Amino acid sequence: MKNVKVAAAIGALAILTGCASVDMASQEASSAAKRFESPEEGQAGIYVFRKDSPVGGALKKDLWIDGECIGESAKGVFFYHQVEGDKEHEIATESEFSPNTLSLMTHANENYFIEQYLKMGVFVGGANLRQVDEAAGKEAISKLDMAVKGNCS
Repeated sequence: MKNVKVAAAIGALAILTGCASVDMASQEASSAAKRFESPEEGQAGIYVFRKDSPVGGALKKDLWIDGECIGESAKGVFFYHQVEGDKEHEIATESEFSPNTLSLMTHANENYFIEQYLKMGVFVGGANLRQVDEAAGKEAISKLDMAVKGNCS
């Protein structure tokens, strides 16, 4: 019985602190996105990122914007996606039992920063989203690498 408890504890620790990987964009594409240039005319740019935190590191979580797969996140990655400006958009992340969503009113030619974060729940793996200000978003993304868009589970 003691061995079963030890194995369960090790498994839980691996989920909490392990490392999941996703396909990464080229270093050139990642560097270009980190210049934080204005989006194309009439568009808004949305950066969605997940910090390099050890909590839930073994978990990958799907992200969508307006129902379109943006990609599967892992710790330490970000995505950049342009949407129509001057319009409300829905950003969603996979969570324990159902997606969690965030509504975001955008303005043309502006960038927005959304943090995906993991939270403890009934099971490990709850995810949620929050908008952060430009300075905090740029600082976080400067430490991350860009993942390839469009690969959801």
